[in-house]
Amino acid sequence: MLLKYFYHEKLAQASYLVGCQACGTAIVIDPLRDPAPYRKTAQDNGLTIVAAAETHIHADFVSGIREFAQQDGMTVYLSGEGGELGRYEDAEKIGARLLKDGDSFQIGNIRFQALHTPGHTPEHMAFLLTDRAAADEPMGLFSGDFVFAGDVGRPDLLEKATGRADTAKLGARQMFQSLQRFRTLPDYLQVWPGHGAGSACGKALGAIPSTTVGYEKRFNPALAYESEEEFLAFLLEGQPEPPNYFAQMKRVNQEGPALLSSLKTPERLEGTQREVEEALEQDATILDLRPSARFAEGHVPGTINLPYNKSFLTWAGWLLTEAKPLYVIAADERLDEVLADLRMIGIDRTAGVFGPELLSRYEVEGGRLQSYGQVKPEEAASRLEKGEVLLIDVRNAEEWKNGHIPGAKHLPLGRLPARLGELDPGQPIVVQCQSGSRSAIAASVLQAAGFADVSNLTGGFAGWQRAGLPEQKGD
Repeated sequence: MLLKYFYHEKLAQASYLVGCQACGTAIVIDPLRDPAPYRKTAQDNGLTIVAAAETHIHADFVSGIREFAQQDGMTVYLSGEGGELGRYEDAEKIGARLLKDGDSFQIGNIRFQALHTPGHTPEHMAFLLTDRAAADEPMGLFSGDFVFAGDVGRPDLLEKATGRADTAKLGARQMFQSLQRFRTLPDYLQVWPGHGAGSACGKALGAIPSTTVGYEKRFNPALAYESEEEFLAFLLEGQPEPPNYFAQMKRVNQEGPALLSSLKTPERLEGTQREVEEALEQDATILDLRPSARFAEGHVPGTINLPYNKSFLTWAGWLLTEAKPLYVIAADERLDEVLADLRMIGIDRTAGVFGPELLSRYEVEGGRLQSYGQVKPEEAASRLEKGEVLLIDVRNAEEWKNGHIPGAKHLPLGRLPARLGELDPGQPIVVQCQSGSRSAIAASVLQAAGFADVSNLTGGFAGWQRAGLPEQKGD
């Protein structure tokens, strides 16, 4: 048997290719939208992918199930549990086999058994794997978003992300029951989860790629509770806010996304000042992907800075609205990667691309670049005390609760665009996060919205604390 692990750092998402080398066939579990990496790995190992399966309807990325389903001779396995809330609307159209609890199927000599494990979602399935060429008992569990290393799947996404009332507590109760089933599994079973640290599908995921049933029984906090009510309180408290795009992803994956082959390649623009102005007149979003320090020194007015790093997709999912046209400033050699990443979270609408020469051409044609400054904690404290600035803390609710600057206004970065109406465009603003990276993005959002006097707090709240300046806790 061959087991290959695929990990997408910007999504903190894991998928798997499992192959029977004796028969030359393979299956992909929880594939991302682009099937090419799985096909290449299979080909390199003398295997043919004949099936794909997923554990649940994903909320954080576009599933690759439909890409595989269009291939002749391919079988796709989806959950047939969960009722209306967990129904794949296009299952019949793509010829999916819908699995019920206890159903099994084989890929060569490898047997997969479906275990209905609701909680994170109503339809969630985990897959027990048995390599029948070597053993007659299972060796591991593809746990999807059921059990992670050190955590379990959050049960509140249907309620928070899609507005399905009263589903969070129901999901938590289902998770408690699913974990009782997990407790009955042999300790030696390996656990291959669907996410790692950084995912918003749980609140405290570990960074290791796999674990075991026995280890999680002993050390996973969620498995320490015997009382269902105490477990509910633990699981529902402190879950992070789901990014805005999660609701769209749920809908897209339930209905079925567009195939990659149907998407248009965005137009490569010359980068003239007029092109930029025309895009902004359409109320378009123009993304500048450079590091924040370089963006702060000089950028085209109206552009938003999302540095192209591990957090890129998180903030793209929070800040890019579905309705607005999108333009990207990117070097040609990075463009395919950038577009592929955006398409991973369903952002298929990139209308045009500017090259990095845009900035110099913009200035040559008479445009004036914009910048924002950095304010040291001591200076910010003085100006705040005098009432000269509004300090905006863009961290999340838990960070704010654990400690914040007295007099600051709490506007989490992901909610900032929707709450700009609460601010006075003429008031000087200092933005602050924990270290300075999220607040740099916030500074660009504010400037693009017409706030002229914006600065970033050097070192963020951590720098404020190092300077020994006052802080307070609580809401």
